[in-house]
Amino acid sequence: MRYSLPLAAAFTLAAIAAPLAQEFPVTVQSCDREVTFDAPPERAVSNDVNLTEMMLALGITDHMVGYTGVSGWKTLDERLREGIEELPELAPQYPSKEVLLGADADFYFAGWNYGMRVGGEVTPETLGEFDIAVYELTESCIHIMDKDKASIEDLYNDLLNLGNIFGVSDRAEELVAGYRAELEAFQADLPPLEEPVSVFIYDSGESKPFTAGRYAMPTALIEAAGGTNIMDDVDSSWVEVGWEPVIERNPDFVVIVNYGEVTAEQKADFMRNNPAFADIPAVANDRFFTLEYVEATPGPRNIEAIKRLAAAFRAD
Repeated sequence: MRYSLPLAAAFTLAAIAAPLAQEFPVTVQSCDREVTFDAPPERAVSNDVNLTEMMLALGITDHMVGYTGVSGWKTLDERLREGIEELPELAPQYPSKEVLLGADADFYFAGWNYGMRVGGEVTPETLGEFDIAVYELTESCIHIMDKDKASIEDLYNDLLNLGNIFGVSDRAEELVAGYRAELEAFQADLPPLEEPVSVFIYDSGESKPFTAGRYAMPTALIEAAGGTNIMDDVDSSWVEVGWEPVIERNPDFVVIVNYGEVTAEQKADFMRNNPAFADIPAVANDRFFTLEYVEATPGPRNIEAIKRLAAAFRAD
């Protein structure tokens, strides 16, 4: 898997680029909260591989003390390790409050079901008692408030907000402008489809599948590539559904999210070998496509994921 040009440039150049002076305090919107920063955080922690790669793309690892939630769920990408080789993984899955306090963190970049759970011990409110500021992943805000359906703008919003928080707004604006231009140029040259490709997103599960509803990032990626998520009418983010609606909605493609102990090929084989799915066009025509977890969740690899999806939808 290769990075899109703006991300590759960011990984090599952003970390050494001197940011222009930025005035503080700054206030950003984090889900339903306004959060004010009097100065850039100096001991930040990010949770999950995709959120950590946003920090890498912005070149702000010198403001970090570590990251969490990667090796316990998925394989650590070599390029991620190279980008933060001096930083420890503080917890393999969701960190406890004690882990963040033990690292003397002053900032936590996470999301709902990306390092925090509603009603859990690690939330903006519980960490605020210890002067640990929290910025929440935009895609995840649906768990605590109403929001628009998933969009690539969710990614852009997070990058721009992080740029403001860490005093590198110029760097963030340049990165987002590069992503916008790259995607617009790609879509302008994209051959049109006669009709959108219908897609089922298969994350995990056999008795019941775990999939992406209208508020999860794959919905936006699939639409940008010329398809539609068959679960677009499910008012949720990542969610468990039944197999009956999958069969009824007859998808042209199955997009498998690859992570964890069960491989993408094993997930595809489960559908191939189940007679109940034999007449689904995606299964009958063996149209399975794999997105790595870090591509399917909000992060710097989303643009490249759109390109790969678009090519797969037009392969026939």
